[in-house]
Amino acid sequence: MSTRTPLLFSFQGPWRRVFYVTLYEALAIAFVTLVMLAGDQDLPTAGGLAIGSSAIAVSWNWVFNALFERWEARQRVRGRSAARRIAHAIGFEGGLTFWLVPFMAWWLGVGWWAALLLDLGLLLFFLVYTFVFTWAFDHLFGLPASAA
Repeated sequence: MSTRTPLLFSFQGPWRRVFYVTLYEALAIAFVTLVMLAGDQDLPTAGGLAIGSSAIAVSWNWVFNALFERWEARQRVRGRSAARRIAHAIGFEGGLTFWLVPFMAWWLGVGWWAALLLDLGLLLFFLVYTFVFTWAFDHLFGLPASAA
């Protein structure tokens, strides 16, 4: 556990989550757009895919976590074991794939298989991106109260 002073400033509560999500998604949109542009997509197509995917991910995150926490509150065993965290991750990513693949197929005018492969590529990218972003965010802005 690190007790270092954050490099920029520290804040807690809902504003921390809003700032985190806004910065996370803004950088993700920029990166996905740039990758799509490098892959010969035009700006409206690349930007639309990135913004649409981001909106779907944020919306699904809100819905999924509300449902998961409602289910979790009814469980006899409290806490978040490794098994529960794995179930959460698989449920979230599985549900996100359910929403993103049709969107990507429609937006890009490709088949479902191509959209699924693109989604799997994004999933691998976001696995690494989330780890690095969260580490950097906590380094710059301090740990949340729950982890401090």
